[in-house]
Amino acid sequence: MSIEKSLYQAPVGLDSIVEEEPIEIEIVDPESVTIGIDGMEIEIEPTKETADDFDANLAEYMTEGELTEIAGDLLGDFEEDISARKDWIQTYVDGLELLGMKIEERTEPWEGACGVYHPLLSEALVKFQAETIMETFPAAGPVKTVMVGKETPEKKDAAQRVQDDMNYQLTDVMTEYRPEHERMIWGLGLSGNAFKKVYFDPALDRQVSMFIPAEDIVVPYGASSLEQSPRVTHVMRKTENEVKRLQFAGFYRDIDLETPSGSLDEVEKKIAEKMGFRATSDDRYKLLEMHVDLDLPGYEDKDKDGNLTGIALPYVITIEKGTQNVLSIRRNWRPEDDTHQKRNHFVHYGYVPGFGFYCFGLIHLVGAFAKSGTSLIRQLVDAGTLANLPGGFKTRGLRVKGDDTPISPGEFRDVDVPSGAIKDNLMTLPYKEPSQVLYQLLGTIVEEGRRFASAGDMKVSDMSAQAPVGTTLAILERTLKVMSAVQSRIHYSMKQELKLLKEIIRDYTPEEYNYEPEEGSRKAKKSDYDMVTVIPVSDPNAATMAQKIVQYQAVLQLAQGAPQIYNLPQLHRQMLDVLGIRNAQKLIPLQEDQKPKDPVTENMDVLIGKPLKAFIYQDQDAHLMSHNSFLQDPMTQQMIAQNPMGQQIVAALQAHIAEHFGFKYRQQIEQQMGAPIPYLKDEDETIPEEYEVQLSRLVAQASTQLLQQNQAQAAQAQAQQQMQDPIIQMQMQELQIKQQEVQRKAQKDQTDAQFKALELALEEEKMKNQIELEGNKLGAKIAKERDELDRKEQIEGTKMGIDMANRKDKVDVQKGQIAAQLIAAQMNTSKQKKDNK
Repeated sequence: MSIEKSLYQAPVGLDSIVEEEPIEIEIVDPESVTIGIDGMEIEIEPTKETADDFDANLAEYMTEGELTEIAGDLLGDFEEDISARKDWIQTYVDGLELLGMKIEERTEPWEGACGVYHPLLSEALVKFQAETIMETFPAAGPVKTVMVGKETPEKKDAAQRVQDDMNYQLTDVMTEYRPEHERMIWGLGLSGNAFKKVYFDPALDRQVSMFIPAEDIVVPYGASSLEQSPRVTHVMRKTENEVKRLQFAGFYRDIDLETPSGSLDEVEKKIAEKMGFRATSDDRYKLLEMHVDLDLPGYEDKDKDGNLTGIALPYVITIEKGTQNVLSIRRNWRPEDDTHQKRNHFVHYGYVPGFGFYCFGLIHLVGAFAKSGTSLIRQLVDAGTLANLPGGFKTRGLRVKGDDTPISPGEFRDVDVPSGAIKDNLMTLPYKEPSQVLYQLLGTIVEEGRRFASAGDMKVSDMSAQAPVGTTLAILERTLKVMSAVQSRIHYSMKQELKLLKEIIRDYTPEEYNYEPEEGSRKAKKSDYDMVTVIPVSDPNAATMAQKIVQYQAVLQLAQGAPQIYNLPQLHRQMLDVLGIRNAQKLIPLQEDQKPKDPVTENMDVLIGKPLKAFIYQDQDAHLMSHNSFLQDPMTQQMIAQNPMGQQIVAALQAHIAEHFGFKYRQQIEQQMGAPIPYLKDEDETIPEEYEVQLSRLVAQASTQLLQQNQAQAAQAQAQQQMQDPIIQMQMQELQIKQQEVQRKAQKDQTDAQFKALELALEEEKMKNQIELEGNKLGAKIAKERDELDRKEQIEGTKMGIDMANRKDKVDVQKGQIAAQLIAAQMNTSKQKKDNK
């Protein structure tokens, strides 16, 4: 192309540039530009824009060449997946005729032949749908909640709010949910496969869960599940207006699409024909929403160092099949997920699993029985028709007036007989009545088909009314074994569906509830959903309501034998929930439903049979004193004695008193230990083994100390109580008098002993004085005698000399000593005798 001279003067300083040779610009490819300067060529490639928004449509930022290549590869894979399931879909399509939804006008073997279909397949399908919808979607709603982790009052209230909110969403807000669920159950029983697509609809500004027939979900042959499948294709039909609305909202690329071709494939035509519809064209677009793993150019996966890994990432790609235009490419993982795990938007419901991805339904299981039953019943009806209105041969000349219409009952017509009697001109073919053997064979085939499909009715009349509940339960278990397994699979799949709905409700709904919840604040919505798990109300262990009721009856029968070991209110409460009774918590209040109350309110509640519950943080002494005073009050005792439920009232109050006493004992043990004991509110909660051993040892020591303290207090209290008894007081006075008498006698004995000791001392002193006096007398006497002897010796002579005088002195001294010893011995003997007395 050439560049024209500028309309405006060049800026100052650019004269030299203007005088130089012009720049040549050549545009060959609109996507690129080549500029030539001084013999140099500069090729400018368009820069590829990237999507900053995680939820952006990446197809807006890719070239048509890249989109065409992606569409071609994916459509080729889609056709291979369709071919892989050809046999399964053919069996499904052929089996639709056995439902008998279309009245067949037969012309073979003759016009007007029997065209009835045996209702074996339809009967099994209708019963399955009726049983399943009542089990999975009761009147109160299909959702119940389970708390995550340790049970606390906050989690319990949150679980109730989430359950109420989700049931409100599924029953009142999502008005299409129940009809879609019933359609899903019908398709599940029929083909063995049904799918739910859970997503947030921007047009409705809320979550939706739509049923998708099995023929509209295409997966590869080797896939084992939706989660592990490398490719899942959802075949959608959308009107031109729906596509334009999505394009205007920015969900699809704003490109011009050709008018829909309106053609139907062979499978769609056959399905419409078998179901009694006449479909030749469809003026809607056929869109393929493919959930695949791809390594898109420009959006490759990279490691931490920024190097390409070559790992394919999950995307959702929508292609218009007629024009093969890519409408959208969106990332299919969470923004915060660094591992790029695929988000699953589909839920697969299966009837009976087989060898591959697709499960088997009633068409595959009892289709042959239904086909055989249809053939036999037609033969029986046709045989009866031929037997009642037989055909045969007549002679050529026989003429019957109005022979083109059958003869009505009681009608006689004129006949022109060429010759002979009428019977000679007519011969009927030997048609037999309907065969009894054929009829029995029909009954056998139908019975086997019903038994195999678990659609047979149990003969209640054959069961004794006095049969034990266990026997009835065993019969039900055996009869409903297959259906219980199917219901268990439905329970699992529905749990996955509710989990997806819960995540969408948590992420997209506002912080507040649309109504005032019974418990807690309205501004607790998202936090509530994080604390609980949602599951279906259906029981995977019991397929029907009758089975559940029989199970609870068996437990009630066992409870009658030992009611003390059963929680009967909880048992009856669960049975009311199974029966679907509303406000069961108000009909049978449980202890865990109770809130803290003052002692007076508790006393009032026990009189009318309301349950009582003690709490660990209450003033146990105050409650014990109030309840014991109430129980010992004469007016209360009189009222209880006149009440037919008096024993139950007393037992309930005593049990409540025991509960308070238990908490009081716990507090006393904690005081002895000097530390609190962990309080386990949940029965399933346990203490670590090592901690439990250490705690047990501390509790044992504390309990021993508490025992000694209580024993001492009990002894003191007993003594104080005995002191108040008059008899005890009289006995104590008598004992006091006796003690005083003993004390008086002891004092008298002590005084007597002191007096006797004084007498002995005086007597001993007297004896000493007497001994001394006698000694002195004896000495004087001896001295006197000695003097006399001396004089005699002097008188008699001095012959003896000095030696005799000395001997005589020694003898005298010895005699005096001996005499003194004798006197002392006598005194000691006398003293001992007195002491012995």
